[in-house]
Amino acid sequence: MNKGDADGVNLTGVWQGLYTYPGINKSVAFVATLIETPGTLTGATHEPCVFRDGAGGSLFATLLGVREGRRVTFRKTYEAAGPNYDLVDYEGTLSANGIEIEGRWVIRRVWSGTFLMVRETGKAVARSRKVVERA
Repeated sequence: MNKGDADGVNLTGVWQGLYTYPGINKSVAFVATLIETPGTLTGATHEPCVFRDGAGGSLFATLLGVREGRRVTFRKTYEAAGPNYDLVDYEGTLSANGIEIEGRWVIRRVWSGTFLMVRETGKAVARSRKVVERA
């Protein structure tokens, strides 16, 4: 068991996610692949580009962070993105059953919104979308 494991849960796997922009009530779905090893959380994401010249394309990012009990933090670094996409810091809480991470994202300490990641698909993603939209 990893030292960071909460109740023996390891975060390694594929997660469906959704983050929401404040003020404009716009949500973006993403897929994250996480790898948890003792002391480190790494991974990658891909998501649709929904703004500016890249709208309709895909954005890719790498993840680097840690987990301490149920607290999960990571930095998302976009690859080859424009000036509006660079570093995003995420801080969330792992659910007791180990299948959801919910929290906030922050860009440059001046802009933030909510996010939710779930291991399951289908009903769990639909439920997650409602939770994030309420926040």
